[in-house]
Amino acid sequence: MAATTPICDFGWKPTAFRLKATDGRTYSLEDVRGPRGTLVAFICNHCPYVKAVIERLVRDARQLQGRGIGVVAVMPNDPVRYPEDSFDNMKAFAERHGFPFPYVIDESQDVARGWGAACTPDFFGFNAALELQYRGRLDASGKGPAGPDTRRELFEAMVQIAETGHGPAEQTPSIGCSIKWRDGD
Repeated sequence: MAATTPICDFGWKPTAFRLKATDGRTYSLEDVRGPRGTLVAFICNHCPYVKAVIERLVRDARQLQGRGIGVVAVMPNDPVRYPEDSFDNMKAFAERHGFPFPYVIDESQDVARGWGAACTPDFFGFNAALELQYRGRLDASGKGPAGPDTRRELFEAMVQIAETGHGPAEQTPSIGCSIKWRDGD
């Protein structure tokens, strides 16, 4: 079922986390925090919306990391109900797409619930003070391919955040597959 993200709650501060990653390490929010901002992307392996944007997300993440922005991807879904989102499949997905950032699993789903994650993909863009400044989409392509003139909304917003500490006033919500909660929500 498709879902959309809520409007950005500018200035919202995230709760900390420590989550296991596909590279065998455990990462905290502080571990992935960048000196000029942090991008936390809730994604999964099976969602057609994620599959449609993953190559562009990896491209943008590499470029953002070069600008001092930390990046991490969090898989929030119930892998029992959705085996394609299992930890082993997360490892294969990250390797296949050449993730330059940690891909962590939210096994308890506490992070996704506490942060109010709504769908995959769901992007949380923070400034250097870890204040939320972006809660929009990657771009306008949705589940389709992006055209050559498709605006890189997430990338542009994160660059603005790195340079000014503030996100754009106008943001278009991300759309994607609803989070697959353990209790069946």
